[in-house]
Amino acid sequence: MLSAGGLVMVVFMVFGGYLLAGGNMEIVLKALPLELMIIGGAAVGALLIANAGSIVKQTLGGVSRVFKGPRWKQDDYRDLLCLLYALTKVMKTKGVVGLEPHIENPEESKIFQQFPKIVGDHHVVALICDTLRMVTMNLDDPHQVEDFMERQLDKHHQEALKPAEALQTMADGLPALGIVAAVLGVIKTMASIDKPVDVLGGMIGSALVGTFLGVFLAYGFVGPMASRLKQIIDEEAQFYAVIRDTITAHLHGHAAQVSVEIGRGNVPSRIQPSFYDLEEAINAIPNEAAA
Repeated sequence: MLSAGGLVMVVFMVFGGYLLAGGNMEIVLKALPLELMIIGGAAVGALLIANAGSIVKQTLGGVSRVFKGPRWKQDDYRDLLCLLYALTKVMKTKGVVGLEPHIENPEESKIFQQFPKIVGDHHVVALICDTLRMVTMNLDDPHQVEDFMERQLDKHHQEALKPAEALQTMADGLPALGIVAAVLGVIKTMASIDKPVDVLGGMIGSALVGTFLGVFLAYGFVGPMASRLKQIIDEEAQFYAVIRDTITAHLHGHAAQVSVEIGRGNVPSRIQPSFYDLEEAINAIPNEAAA
């Protein structure tokens, strides 16, 4: 909602200030469709040239994420910590034999079934289950597990950042594409140099709309969207960091309650569940799932 309000404010302040200064919107509106076709079309074409189809698709989806915000909310972090508590508790009480049914078939696990949103995310489930599966195969050195998870998280984060990088590249190119559109307008004007002054003035004004539009789109829309998308991706990466810290804390020999408290420390501050909220949620876990 804040991002949408910001976009409205950008348009209102720029064009409102222009009108209050005595500007003529007729020239801008007349030139806008064709200039937008040249600049916007070239920018989208450059996006297609520079990126694989999967990244283009993710970039388009990333625009909607700018307005929706991060996927994981406070309740989701609390649920994740409860899930990790239940899994580490099973490891403590029943060992790897008791854990295997849950990590081999998470869709049928009584523990995972309590948290459908988490189960619906392939990367989260894969990170948890693959890591714990390696632990059941005697890879129980906390430092080796942490190193393995760190490399997995780094790979996933770099891949997740591709849409934001594509948007930023588009933003960087828009001012130059605006100059291209303006130069074409000047060429058109020079071909009509014998026209009256008032006609030439209108043509030059239309040409300058291209420069304006390129800079306006770059710094008023696409650039801020790229920046916001990167912030969202960085925040969502903390969800995976919580998994890493909780599992490695467990492998260091900490109790399940202590392990999830260590993981809670990596939750973004503004949505971090309190110690007492988490304790209450853990106490609400059914005994057959937590033991």
